Amino acid sequence: MVQEFNKVGVVGLGTMGAGIAEVFARAGFSVTGVEIDTDAVERGRGHIAASLGRARDKGKITPEEHDTILGRIVLTTDREDLGDADFVVEAVPERPDIKRDVFADLDRICPPGTILATNTSSLSVTEIAALTDRPGLVVGLHFFNPAPVMKLVEVVSTPSTDPGTAAVAEEVAKRIGKTPVSVGDRAGFVANALLVPYINDAVSLYERRLASREEIDAAATGGAGLPMGPLTLADLVGLDVCLAVMDVLWEEFRTPRYAAAPLLRRMVAAGMLGRKSGRGFYAYGGQAPAAEEHPSGPVAESVRDGSLGFGLADLLLAPHMDDALRMVGDGYASAVDVDTAMRFGCGYPKGPVELAEERGGAEVARVLRAVADAGLAPYAPSPLTAKAARENA
Repeated sequence: MVQEFNKVGVVGLGTMGAGIAEVFARAGFSVTGVEIDTDAVERGRGHIAASLGRARDKGKITPEEHDTILGRIVLTTDREDLGDADFVVEAVPERPDIKRDVFADLDRICPPGTILATNTSSLSVTEIAALTDRPGLVVGLHFFNPAPVMKLVEVVSTPSTDPGTAAVAEEVAKRIGKTPVSVGDRAGFVANALLVPYINDAVSLYERRLASREEIDAAATGGAGLPMGPLTLADLVGLDVCLAVMDVLWEEFRTPRYAAAPLLRRMVAAGMLGRKSGRGFYAYGGQAPAAEEHPSGPVAESVRDGSLGFGLADLLLAPHMDDALRMVGDGYASAVDVDTAMRFGCGYPKGPVELAEERGGAEVARVLRAVADAGLAPYAPSPLTAKAARENA
């Protein structure tokens, strides 16, 4: 079915939408990108031109390929130009009112068989699908930033999604060179549901002055070989994005695990959003970082010297691994899909389930109980962690 596709639409040409348009054009699709006004169109055109220009200058594509790819992309302010689109991806801001307007238009404009995909990272795909008269043809297609580089795409099915729709979306993802992971419609999907609480844990550790930001980041990179520490990653992702995901997780699950760290909320309120604002946990562009809170107190010293039975890396990584095992144990995603999502979406050299298996369920459970006994967090091992601990005892 994908081979019959010709025209793909992308609504929203911010950094993510422009990247998605580029990815489809690189794969040979004719792409129509739509924005709200001419200024937004020109910004989108600039994103695409800059990205393809970098690829050409680095020798990743030839000058001829550069021109051919650009020639496949048409940008417009008129959604009616999607009237013959075979597949449309929405990548507008994460506001329900904007998405409601977009999907009402797409449902009216596009042919009855057109699949409508949303790139939402935090809103309910089920609720978005319900805005249309074709819920069976609506699917989540969650790309990761930067879209031309990151290999993961989460294909999100709702209770209304036709199996054939999800299958086509997976095939599309493969054709554009991505690695699809199929998930159900749950807050945070897989990658964000695992990654952002881990970042939030790091913010809490920093807020409680258990370690410096440099120590926290070094513990994660050294303890699991992760490409960057959680506070550096928070600045890269954007603290506002992290807070939005935590709030969505909280709304769905209402457990202490998903309560946003007060410091995260205060920094967002202060406009300290990370790289995008020039100021976050670290300094960018000559700005000042968040005020350093030097580690202090007997608990901080005990964590740093390991006398509580766990160290800083344990404090960060054991809950993260347990979250992954809980997701698998709940039947939401397979261990393979969880690890694939974290490797291809977040740059992990090993997925958290693989790390947990290497560490051993008994050890993960021991750390979680020690953390709870120390009064640092109300962590109780997931059933799968507890089961592994019993089997390995």
